[in-house]
Amino acid sequence: MKAIKFVLRKSEKFGFILVVAMAATGCLGGQKTIQADKNVTELALNEVESTIVEGNNKFAIDLYDKLKTGEGNLFFSPYSISTALAMTYAGAQGQTESQMTRVLHFPTLSSETTTSTSVKSLRGSGRKTQFHSAFGAIVKDLNTRGRKGGYELTVANALWGQKDYGFLKEFLELIKTNYDGQLNEVDFVEATETARKTINAWVEKKTNNKIKELIKPGVLDAMTRLVLTNAIYFKGNWAAQFKKDQTRNAPFTLLNRDKVEVPMMNQTEQFPYMETENFQVLELPYVDNELSMIIFLPKKTGGLKEFEQGLTLNNLSQWLSKLKKREVIVSIPKFKMTSQFSLASLLKSMGMTDAFDSKAADFSGMTGRKDLCISAVIHKAYVDVNEEGTEAAAATAVTMKLTSVGPSRTPVFRADHPFLFLIRDNHSESILFIGRAMNPKAQL
Repeated sequence: MKAIKFVLRKSEKFGFILVVAMAATGCLGGQKTIQADKNVTELALNEVESTIVEGNNKFAIDLYDKLKTGEGNLFFSPYSISTALAMTYAGAQGQTESQMTRVLHFPTLSSETTTSTSVKSLRGSGRKTQFHSAFGAIVKDLNTRGRKGGYELTVANALWGQKDYGFLKEFLELIKTNYDGQLNEVDFVEATETARKTINAWVEKKTNNKIKELIKPGVLDAMTRLVLTNAIYFKGNWAAQFKKDQTRNAPFTLLNRDKVEVPMMNQTEQFPYMETENFQVLELPYVDNELSMIIFLPKKTGGLKEFEQGLTLNNLSQWLSKLKKREVIVSIPKFKMTSQFSLASLLKSMGMTDAFDSKAADFSGMTGRKDLCISAVIHKAYVDVNEEGTEAAAATAVTMKLTSVGPSRTPVFRADHPFLFLIRDNHSESILFIGRAMNPKAQL
């Protein structure tokens, strides 16, 4: 789940959920182009959606590249982060908007012929409406299929604004219409702790009690004016479940060559699979085959770092296109993990600087005034992989304050050393979650 927090400049401060926090004062000091066209009816919405998905996936890889420098297990929802920031982007103007467009790989508008000539859009404010309509359609499609499918998948958004602050009706309507994000009035000035607990309770409820205490004490204060939150929850059973009586304890080799005993799940079944000289790729579909977990396993025990260096969206697309269904002998560990990040510094290092600068930030599309900037972006994610399937959840908050190749033999896929994995919506090809398992025993 993501939350974004906004703060007032100079006279007031900021915070974030993802969190993205925006303030008015006291704030923390290669996308595709859509061609303009006068005729709205020519717009192919599904093409715009595809462009947005590709951009979101590029951002997912960029973000993983930044976060991989840490040690240990890693898990997050780039989709949640993109959605929370997309709602923030709805109020961005000028250079602030341009920087967010580049960093988040959102499609931008050009009146000139571009590489995406079949995609049409509008000029001016219509372009932004078109973008959010397409982005919102992706969210709604995920929720619709999640309600009627053989799995649970929900994406929820909400705005938490200072009562009587005067947010523009157009901004609130855009968020409500496209992201189903209702404005909830709270009192950050006189009842900060009550507001924090209220937002955290919403996050906990929307993630089936998996994401707790997203916003820690001290993140919000009397300067906070707006918190934008996104929550994503997924629970799905494997299309081919592992039998519990086949789970056995076995050694898992860490990067430092130490070994830990972990429960390894085992089965032999038909799965989409491919391999190269250096790594194996296995797709484990969930019921209905609409979502899948995809595991990338280096052949060398200590080969994950080298594999990560070659992880690009183009490479990922090529690898996935080569998956072919065949019988595979599979052994993967049971594991649980929780990760939490503060993303403000990271996003600034990627080029989104003005949004966090109390003097430069322009989110006048929210209030009609240049009085808000992002002070914090907070993200927390949880995953549980077992014999039945997978349960995953994530939340993001943005807070704003006043400024102040396959062999002929049956392949063996034995994930007994560090590996990378992602959970993908096969329909839209959106990367919903991505992570790596360095030590499956760490949080079991």
